[in-house]
Amino acid sequence: MTTLSVSTSSAAGLRADALVVGVAKGPKGPVLAPGSETVAEAFDGTLADVLATLGAAGAEGEAVKVPAPAGLKAPLVLAVGLGEATEDGYALETLRRAAGVAARTLAGTKKAALLLPAESAAEVEAVALGALLGAYAFGTYKGENGKAPVGELIVASTRKGGKDAKAAVERAAAIGEEMNRARDLVNTAPNDLNPKSFATIAQAAGKEHGLKVEVLDEKALLKGGFGGILGVGVGSANPPRLVKVAYTHPKAKATLAFVGKGITYDSGGISLKPAGHNETMKCDMSGAAAVFAAVVAAKRLGLQVNVTAWLALAENMPSGSATRPGDVLRMYGGKTVEVLNTDAEGRLVLADAIVRAGEEKPDVIVDVATLTGAMVLALGTRTFGVMSNDDALRTRLHETAGAVGEQSWPMPLPADLRKGMTESTIADLANMGERMGGGLVAGLFLKEFVAEGIDWAHLDIAGPAFNEGGPFGYTPKGGTASAVRTLVRYAEDVAAGA
Repeated sequence: MTTLSVSTSSAAGLRADALVVGVAKGPKGPVLAPGSETVAEAFDGTLADVLATLGAAGAEGEAVKVPAPAGLKAPLVLAVGLGEATEDGYALETLRRAAGVAARTLAGTKKAALLLPAESAAEVEAVALGALLGAYAFGTYKGENGKAPVGELIVASTRKGGKDAKAAVERAAAIGEEMNRARDLVNTAPNDLNPKSFATIAQAAGKEHGLKVEVLDEKALLKGGFGGILGVGVGSANPPRLVKVAYTHPKAKATLAFVGKGITYDSGGISLKPAGHNETMKCDMSGAAAVFAAVVAAKRLGLQVNVTAWLALAENMPSGSATRPGDVLRMYGGKTVEVLNTDAEGRLVLADAIVRAGEEKPDVIVDVATLTGAMVLALGTRTFGVMSNDDALRTRLHETAGAVGEQSWPMPLPADLRKGMTESTIADLANMGERMGGGLVAGLFLKEFVAEGIDWAHLDIAGPAFNEGGPFGYTPKGGTASAVRTLVRYAEDVAAGA
């Protein structure tokens, strides 16, 4: 596993296999960013010219290697692009992405020192987090041919004293390691990750970090009347689970409930997905992975807020015992739902979990789910939608996401779209409504299960949860751990009374 540390030593004294500097786009060519001064001196002031000769422009995502001159204890210098040059400092997300590019480029390296702009504690944290996320690699099923991630990352900082810089690196490690845990879960093959094994992983993490974990198996779900989760999972040989992971703080003044969709594999059920839409459906548990990681991170950070994750876990498979289109499910809490499409299963497991979470009367419920293809059509593959029964909460989560570098967009819940779901002639609701605005219809369905008086928000991460393209910045191919940072920052803000 990649380790993080911070150093205030000069670049000349850093023993590493590579030194990373930042380079930006200037009006007359590449411009070296703060943090690179000692390295530039070792090049006798020619480093920017050397980089320009090699074709470097300073664009974001750029990475150019240069042999290090005498005077440096590292054999290699790596220049990573920061985009347009500025005298007012670089955005934290720019630093995260540049550090991520550096870590990916240096895969196979034992030790690298990052000499990117890192004067403030926030900048130190951004560089550290971006580097740790960029160093991620999922090698569970690969042989020994692939390059190992960077073994050790040193964040070089001009921060005097070093205490807050060290704390910033420790915070980055807690968040980054839990995000990488979520990525591992998403990337694990569905023949290895099913509801039972996911629950076992949660129990192990609970024991490791001192979290209270409760698991409802299929018998307990039947006894409790969890018709949504059971209805989705009944067609699989791997029965469903509802897992509660609770973190409490003795000084907490608020309680948050995070609910995650955990479909460990989604075939669509009887309403089978068409060819070409099944191959990545192991990622349909990304919401559960996100809320799980967020609660563990909250514990590691010692946040003064109570946070509970509810993992609604099931495998949606077609079989002789599977739920059929036309079946009616009695959900937890008593509402009945006519299932018109078994591929609209995520809302069914979430509905049960939302009702159960509401029974504990949290101040806020936030659910996270790879819920609809409609949201991908609306917002693309890098932006998640935010819906809520409270405009202020929706705005707050959208702004929180932006503050930590996650792309989101506030979405409405138009009352007129509710009608299509309530026109079932045999049940309280149908699990489908109008085709147009399908992502909003799904949000409206979930809203029906939120207890009166509880503020609730829904994050549809269907687009950014799984990256099917090439890696970029600190984002790898495969699972991304979308929404984890947003949830953690939101919990931090609530803990601080903000």
